[in-house]
Amino acid sequence: MIRTVALIVPCFNEEEVLPVFYETIKQVIDGLPQYSFTLLFVNDGSKDGTLPILKSLAEQDERVRYLSFSRNFGKESAMYAGFCNADADAVAVMDADLQDPPGLLPEMLGILENEPYDSVATRRVNREGEPPVRSFFAHRFYHLINRISDADVVDGARDFRLMKREMVEAIVAMSEYNRFSKGIFGWVGFRTKWLPYRNIERAAGKTKWSFWGLFKYSIDGIVNFSQAPLSIASFTGLFSMIIAFIMVLFVIIRRMIFGDPVAGWASTICIILFIGGLQLMCMGIIGQYLAKTYMETKNRPHFIISETNCEKPVRIH
Repeated sequence: MIRTVALIVPCFNEEEVLPVFYETIKQVIDGLPQYSFTLLFVNDGSKDGTLPILKSLAEQDERVRYLSFSRNFGKESAMYAGFCNADADAVAVMDADLQDPPGLLPEMLGILENEPYDSVATRRVNREGEPPVRSFFAHRFYHLINRISDADVVDGARDFRLMKREMVEAIVAMSEYNRFSKGIFGWVGFRTKWLPYRNIERAAGKTKWSFWGLFKYSIDGIVNFSQAPLSIASFTGLFSMIIAFIMVLFVIIRRMIFGDPVAGWASTICIILFIGGLQLMCMGIIGQYLAKTYMETKNRPHFIISETNCEKPVRIH
């Protein structure tokens, strides 16, 4: 039985959209009097007026809680801080830009209460408004990560989902420093129902995700949940070695039969550059995994909270 619900809202420079988001979500939760809601905003080191707005909202509405980081730690850390500090029967994550429609919450709560699911997640069925290049690479990423990893990442999946307490505790237990929540949600399992919806533009402000930022995020996801790149590097090295061995035999046989020393300085240089490039690529792949391991062994906290109005916050984790 669900009685309490916590809504985690990561915020980074969202002063333009926060008032609109609050009024929208307030209308939704006011229409669900059977549940006790907590709005847990996580200020991820914003440089604008996000924190003053959150403090003002907290004074107006006792349901509003906020966690303010000492600096920008990233959205993954903001979500993790929310999970660590959300004490409710059900916990939801949603963005403040209203691209995650709050109007889906009643349906999601109904599913979690009346159907045999532990989580209700959302996915976009289209990407209207996005640059075609970004949409193309996004589809390719979802296809690739599902083929090479154990994580079940649905194409178009959003972070917007509602989870029962048991699933939230499993996510908090995965305290790895290098986090990729879409993969973590799939890896922990639990029964999940997907709700499709059409893409919605931001209510205000600008997206904080550039193409390069999304590209790096996708690389993190692949490295965090798959060893396939390491296998590719190994097989590439083995294949190159076999080709080189065959070419050596070819040169020896040609020399013995035809007495031709096999001239071709340009082709030799091209081969050397090609093999050198393969070696550097393989070293780079190994370096990515070593860097992730290095960061994990440091045991640095995922976040540091400098200000909050929560009663017993987990300030460092």
